Amino acid sequence: MSERQLRADGALVHPTAEVRAAQLGAWTEVGARTSVAESTLGDYSYVMNDADLVYTDTGRFCSIAAHTRLNPGNHPLDRAALHHFTYRSALYGLGDDDQSFFEARRQCRVTLGHDVWIGHGAVVQAGVTIGTGAAVGSGAVVTRDVAPFTVVAGVPARPLRCRFDEETIAGLLELAWWSWDHERLRAALPDLRRLGAAEFLRRYAGR
Repeated sequence: MSERQLRADGALVHPTAEVRAAQLGAWTEVGARTSVAESTLGDYSYVMNDADLVYTDTGRFCSIAAHTRLNPGNHPLDRAALHHFTYRSALYGLGDDDQSFFEARRQCRVTLGHDVWIGHGAVVQAGVTIGTGAAVGSGAVVTRDVAPFTVVAGVPARPLRCRFDEETIAGLLELAWWSWDHERLRAALPDLRRLGAAEFLRRYAGR
């Protein structure tokens, strides 16, 4: 992410990005032409260029690729008219906007656990929770919750496999390395680089 701008809160935000009513944690980054609105970005998480996050809460160490959409707006299928003039009425001189429609959207948030990877061009629909350690394939459209450490892909997204066996997943969730402080992460970095998940657990959790 070139031409980054350091905010007072320590986050790196590209000058062309738009951040509105959002909380950005330490060591976070927001890429070029990306919009983050009424959302939270946990420590060490980043979102690349040309992405759109609204009403989304992410954990720590999330990796969100370019051209992704998290919680895109949905038109009201239950109304006689799909067009947004029924809720963005002021644009058309038809009266006040329908604030109840927007408030309902705010309540239907997307939630990402820790160390989640959202691939290039993926879309995560409203109300979906993606578990810690999960990976979403490029171009996927996620309409249902994703279990921790599960790889999903496709339209609509379907599980392909689990990243690890059940014992390793349970161990990683218990170890919760993503909650470690900066110095502990620094000390463990060589092992995070060279060890597989099961071996890492044996070293740090005695498994």
